[in-house]
Amino acid sequence: KTIAMYALTLSPFAAVGQKVGTLQTEEHPALTMQTCTKRGCTTEDKSVVIDANWRWTEDGKGTNCYDGNLWNDELCPTTQAGAEACGENCTVEGASYESTYGISASGSALKLGFVTSGANTNVGSRSYLLDESTSKYEMFYLKNREFTLDVDVSTLPCGLNGALYFVEMAEDGGLSEFENNNAGAAYGTGYCDAQCPHDIKYMNGEANVIDWVPTSANSGTGHYGSCCTELDIWEANSISHATTPHVCTVEGQTRCEGTDCGDNASGDRYNGVCDKDGCDFAPFRLGNQTYYGPGDEFVLDSTKPFTLVTQFITTDGTDSGDLAEIRRFYVQDGKTIENPTVTVGDNAYDSITDQFCAEQKSVFGDTDDFSAKGGLKAMGEVLDRGLVLVMSIWDDYDVNMLWLDSTYPTDADPSTPGVYRGTCSTDSGVPADVESENPNAYVTYSDIKVGPIGSTTSA
Repeated sequence: KTIAMYALTLSPFAAVGQKVGTLQTEEHPALTMQTCTKRGCTTEDKSVVIDANWRWTEDGKGTNCYDGNLWNDELCPTTQAGAEACGENCTVEGASYESTYGISASGSALKLGFVTSGANTNVGSRSYLLDESTSKYEMFYLKNREFTLDVDVSTLPCGLNGALYFVEMAEDGGLSEFENNNAGAAYGTGYCDAQCPHDIKYMNGEANVIDWVPTSANSGTGHYGSCCTELDIWEANSISHATTPHVCTVEGQTRCEGTDCGDNASGDRYNGVCDKDGCDFAPFRLGNQTYYGPGDEFVLDSTKPFTLVTQFITTDGTDSGDLAEIRRFYVQDGKTIENPTVTVGDNAYDSITDQFCAEQKSVFGDTDDFSAKGGLKAMGEVLDRGLVLVMSIWDDYDVNMLWLDSTYPTDADPSTPGVYRGTCSTDSGVPADVESENPNAYVTYSDIKVGPIGSTTSA
């Protein structure tokens, strides 16, 4: 998920070593969640941290290590020695969450603004849930559990994505594994996902300076990607939504290069270590065009908040069983709304199973990389190891979010199964347009709960 990142140019200050600056105090927004049992739910105090990629990075003397969309040639030359030196000597600064990034929290609710203007302009954000120590990410173990939250995507138009998902990041953000990473989870380090993104500035304690190429005014891509299993609970705007597990053949955050990254540009999308397509349950793409959308004519009205409950069901109903199914239902206006039943081939499905994934891929004519990389059983093994919660809002500089809410590929016949994904036009979603026309868009995630199946809601 490539999110626009807007660099900050701030005043000089004195600091020692890479990682943590001292000019801006890091004050994580407080956020509560609930852990449930059959007897009830207990509120726990957690907090939120923004990804390190959004932070100002400088040399401890006020000179930017990264400025605009380029690394400083003197501090961070594009060589292996430069990657190591930059990783060792450059700092990451604290964050002013609401005024700089449009991130605010109140009680159990986290609101992420889209465009935040001030001395600098920030577009989008990606944040993680920290545990009570504020130095480690909260780890979620979801097999034979359910995960519940409320969402408000009412202001998200075509081309925007309020994405809440899990990834297999290290609990401490790589702090203990990599010598030059002295910031860790408290400063949002260690990101990875199944797209093996190349835009991560610092990876494994080194700067990703080698082969760095600007891709927008404020971001670029380097030689290395950062891969790990990804579980997309909710990717949505007010038009379309999808739930998508992606599995990888590597454990935890893994730095990739070459074929292992599965880059589209090299033709290696299905040769890499991660399943980039995933197995998506997207009602509109699956043929139900009246289930989700803006207005009371839809079963689930995206102009109003609602609760989504995701259940991770095992083969034998125990924590030790293999993951067999990912099931979903919603609650809106006090009413339970079941996931839609869709027809794929000759069968009807209302949840994600290995059979659904295989048949969906066959009917849509897509490569079944999900099954090839282990399917739900492999995902279940990752759930046992633990995942980090990611909460984000982003626009798409690659394909304008058309894969979520429009006809994609754009030159394909919309009547072809799997091509028509939403009602947005094929010329929608251009980041410059989305940012200028919808700066006040936002997404709110609230009332996060986790517990045994049937414990997080009275529905």
